[in-house]
Amino acid sequence: METPTSLDVPTVRGGRRQRRRRATVVTAALLLVVACLFVLTMMLGSYYVSPIDVITSVLGLRDDPTTDFIVRDLRLPTAASGVAVGLALGLSGVIFQKLLGNPLASPDFVGVSSGASLFAVSSIVLFDASSSAVSGSALLGALLTALLIYVLAWRDGITGYRFVLIGIGVSNFMVAIIGYIVSRAELYEARQAMTWLAGTIGQSGAGELRTLLVAVVVVIPLALVLERPLRTLELGDDTATALGSRVERNRLVLIALSIVLIGFSTAVAGPILFVALIAGPIAQRLTGSAGGILTAGLVGAVIVLGADLVAQQALPTPLPTGVVTGIIGAPYLIWLLATVNREGRGG
Repeated sequence: METPTSLDVPTVRGGRRQRRRRATVVTAALLLVVACLFVLTMMLGSYYVSPIDVITSVLGLRDDPTTDFIVRDLRLPTAASGVAVGLALGLSGVIFQKLLGNPLASPDFVGVSSGASLFAVSSIVLFDASSSAVSGSALLGALLTALLIYVLAWRDGITGYRFVLIGIGVSNFMVAIIGYIVSRAELYEARQAMTWLAGTIGQSGAGELRTLLVAVVVVIPLALVLERPLRTLELGDDTATALGSRVERNRLVLIALSIVLIGFSTAVAGPILFVALIAGPIAQRLTGSAGGILTAGLVGAVIVLGADLVAQQALPTPLPTGVVTGIIGAPYLIWLLATVNREGRGG
């Protein structure tokens, strides 16, 4: 067996430093792009506001009632929703994919978002619920659906393939019930439910947005702390156990964090599809093996903010944000399914 030469260690360390430098540069660049899109979202509309006026209004550096009303009251909630929802979707998606070792293991693909949608639509159609009640119902639906999938997928542990298959089955079941409920609803309620199901940022109240922002601020540091155990779990249960990792506890905590993020984001913006599915792979392409989960969250924020700008400003008729993300994500899903099937990575 060959032993490493004296040149191998510096080479390996140099390559590691280069990968870390690349990941740091990409993450910083994504943070800058998110900041620019955040400001741009508050600039554009029926009344144009200059970037300087946007920044001074948000920071409270100048008193201009007209500008402050447009920026702070009308546009800031939408921009803040875009950042928070994008971060939440990106983080939850990459945690699911790394945890289950499957590129199809996205919360909106394995039934979690469908469960949130079912509970939210039921509260709209059956109980004529308020906006806050709809958001609470969506969060409860996400949590209960994730618990159901976890219980059904458990068999001396969890495998990504089994979790995804059961999640797809649960998702189709939820979607069928949603279709039945909407078909039996009055026209106004059905229209309200379909608008919510399309998914768009800026449709929730201030209370729901504040709750999501608090959840993101709390969960992101926890997720970063648990990133090393997550990397250990990627090696497989046996290897992780041998390395001293508490496999099931760490898996449950990480899944819980992901479900909280997807639940709150769906409660605020509805089911904005495909963002959680594509954010992680894009971040991986940009940063390589050294990329972290925060990078995926920033990619998610860029996608949501960019999609909303396209939906609201670049099209003849404004559309929900989820329509644009669906147009982007559907071809990627088809390509991913074809690639997984061709390479035999489904299991």
